[in-house]
Amino acid sequence: MLSRFAQAFVRRLLTPLAQALLKIGVGPDTVTIVGTIGVVAGALLFYPRGELFWGTIVVTVFVFSDTLDGTMARISGRTSPWGAFLDSTLDRLGDGAVFGGLLLYFAGHHDGILTAWFALACLVFGFLVSYARARAEGLGFEAKGGIAERADRLVVVLVATGLTGLFDWPDTVLTVVLAILAAASAITVVQRMWAVKQQALPRS
Repeated sequence: MLSRFAQAFVRRLLTPLAQALLKIGVGPDTVTIVGTIGVVAGALLFYPRGELFWGTIVVTVFVFSDTLDGTMARISGRTSPWGAFLDSTLDRLGDGAVFGGLLLYFAGHHDGILTAWFALACLVFGFLVSYARARAEGLGFEAKGGIAERADRLVVVLVATGLTGLFDWPDTVLTVVLAILAAASAITVVQRMWAVKQQALPRS
């Protein structure tokens, strides 16, 4: 989907920066950790205060570290199970901060409760999407894909949030976007569960 094309394009753009960081001794794990700190700080310091545009700018800058660290690992030949584990674990933290920041902002407004609920739904179903894949792989199955993978969800919510803050769009826009993302994430969970069931049936 969208994520595959976007990631391939960004990876090419970030390759020179990845090479430069490796030359001065910066490792992929460091980039992963710093990137996560930046995403969490941007989302939780700006979003709850209603600074949706600048929060999105900060988050977006550090989100690129998710592709940068992988590029650095491939170039240096330092890919490892630990690096993959660290990256996936901290991705959950970053995602939680983004939707959690929006949840805190809208929960503070009496007319934003519905939007807050949709942000919470995105948070819960987003974690379930990731958990379904991790649990499936732990059992020897495969549960990838679906209509709303992580990168797709992140791009959509950041674009909608940033534009809402920049043009002062009504909160209804974000409410609709979060509702669609919540529904798409729920469908993705079902898709992955169904995929695992189809793989499990021949073994039963």
